[in-house]
Amino acid sequence: MPTRSGNEAAQTGRIALDRAETALLEHYTDLVRLAYLTLPPSLSRHRRVLAAHTAVQRALPGIRPPRRGTHVPGQRRGDRTDHSERDWARAQVLRSALRYDRRPKGWPRLLPPPRTLLPALPLVWGLQLFPRSGGADELALAQALSGSPAPARAAFVLCRVDHLPEESVTRLLTAAGVERPAVALRGARQLQSSAGAFAEALLRSREFDACSVQTRPTDLLRRRRRRILACTAAGAAAITLATVAVVGPRASGPSSTPTARTSRTLATGALDPDRLVRAPRDEWADTARVDFTAWPARGDRTDDHDLLARALGSWADPSPETRTSATSTTPTQPPSSSPQLLYAGDVDDRTVVLFGDGDRIARYTEPSSDAASAPGTSGSAPTWDVARADDADVTTAAAVAVARSGGTVRYLTAPWIDEAETRDLLRPDTPAKALRVRPDGVTAPVDSADVKSCDNRPVLQLRSSSRIVEKHSFLLADLGDLSPVHLTHTPLPGGGTPPARQPREATSSTALLAWAHSACALDGLRGTGVRAVNAWDFAQQELPENGGRAVWTCARASTWRGPGSVQVQLRTPGGPASAPARVVAHEGSTAACGRFGQHVVAAAHWKSGAGHWYALAAGSRAVTDVTLSGQVQEKRAGRTLAVRAPRDARLRVGARLDNGETLAGLGEQGGARGD
Repeated sequence: MPTRSGNEAAQTGRIALDRAETALLEHYTDLVRLAYLTLPPSLSRHRRVLAAHTAVQRALPGIRPPRRGTHVPGQRRGDRTDHSERDWARAQVLRSALRYDRRPKGWPRLLPPPRTLLPALPLVWGLQLFPRSGGADELALAQALSGSPAPARAAFVLCRVDHLPEESVTRLLTAAGVERPAVALRGARQLQSSAGAFAEALLRSREFDACSVQTRPTDLLRRRRRRILACTAAGAAAITLATVAVVGPRASGPSSTPTARTSRTLATGALDPDRLVRAPRDEWADTARVDFTAWPARGDRTDDHDLLARALGSWADPSPETRTSATSTTPTQPPSSSPQLLYAGDVDDRTVVLFGDGDRIARYTEPSSDAASAPGTSGSAPTWDVARADDADVTTAAAVAVARSGGTVRYLTAPWIDEAETRDLLRPDTPAKALRVRPDGVTAPVDSADVKSCDNRPVLQLRSSSRIVEKHSFLLADLGDLSPVHLTHTPLPGGGTPPARQPREATSSTALLAWAHSACALDGLRGTGVRAVNAWDFAQQELPENGGRAVWTCARASTWRGPGSVQVQLRTPGGPASAPARVVAHEGSTAACGRFGQHVVAAAHWKSGAGHWYALAAGSRAVTDVTLSGQVQEKRAGRTLAVRAPRDARLRVGARLDNGETLAGLGEQGGARGD
């Protein structure tokens, strides 16, 4: 018969386990989110969703009641709460997620980690599960998260979503097996600075909610091919067994390898290397459609049939270790018709193949033969990157990033580019430097922007051939996607009410000065599929107390998929030419500051040299009067307004246009955010 103490111990264990199960169910969504954001970004979103649910559902069997005298992270001694069970669940989930992509000792370096080779349970057949896509802010945060180590991502979620103090986070990470939790906390603080005050709202958005998912079928054509191939193989095996049984053993001879059979299977229809579209070498100079369709096939391996077959086969049926990425809303499935070959050759230690199918460009890379034979070579997995390219033109189809290594990027320039240079947006007075270009169009390495600071912002300055347009130079900025972003500038309007001015190339001294103040704001657009950014100086204003002249700018980022976001910036006199302009408003998915939104009014707080605070407002060329409401009530005729106001006054701004219509403002809604 068990002793009383034994009964109490058993009863305590049963109750603790029940409480742990309750905590697991009550906080299931938060735990899945924690696992989803901690798991390696190299996994597809479908695999990450399943692996996150697996990590949480397997947490319960590993939970045991805390031993007497132990201190559970997040629980104060003497507190009579159920926090301990929740923190044990967190630790179990973190431990599972953090070791997901670890290789056991002695595991072959060329093979993926063992966990990635196993199907995640619960297992889903025939469907892909992935969270719903968010907006530009969510995508920017996802990009920042993908560049941070897993412990930092975990610490960021624990601090911002679960609101744990750093001391508790440190103990949780230590319990989960993290050797340097202080480094993870520093990384979490960096993520917090990039996400800003809306970090928690972004992390709780549908972009990172692995419990509210969309379902789509897997590639039906691929599944059909596999089913047919399986049936064919089964039939062939049956015939072979029957033949062996009747005829008896025969001498062994050469036979097709699985690789050869796969190549023959894939090299049919649209994915036949012999059917690739190749544009004539000089077609770009004799066509009205100057875009990727006019690119000839370049590179020293355009006739390498095995390479092209391997690349096309990987597009149709990627291996488990192949890493695939795509810009927002870009489908990754292979084309239904034969794609166009744009490039095939070796760039640094990678072999690059570039395809175009009219609406997309796709880049396949694998280790070059020399790199593959070098000892200690990393990054041996093939990669696929797919991006939108519909409606590209002479500027947005002028270059493609073909290789990134060691903080540099190499571009493949269009055949109509006669001159390539680089310049730093933060140094508008420094002349551009010549950039060496190989005969096949690949540039020398170009420094990437240091996203951890705002010390340099390198851009390409390209000049088109006079065979298509004379004296046409333009700027392209790398924001992490396949296609660099086209930068333009719309200068200040003249007197009166002039007609709308169109964006111009950002190569004039005025444009370069405007972009010197706006360059660092480009960091928030990285990896979001931006096609072009126009900096529109829509108003200038004389500041009170002889404060000089301020310029209002609306920077519009247009994506390949259509929607755009805007930032209203205010730059005041004083400081260096590269001093960042103050962002006073931001709005996503809007037509403002573009072709279909040519009117804007904005407001901001400003402090004079004497320390007095003012409410400023300004409108574009068609504004006839400006009105402030809220805690500050003021109306002025004209396009600008300045009135004394407390620094924490909430502002609402509006305007009237010359046609009598009213215009809602994009200005600050809260107190001052800077001097």
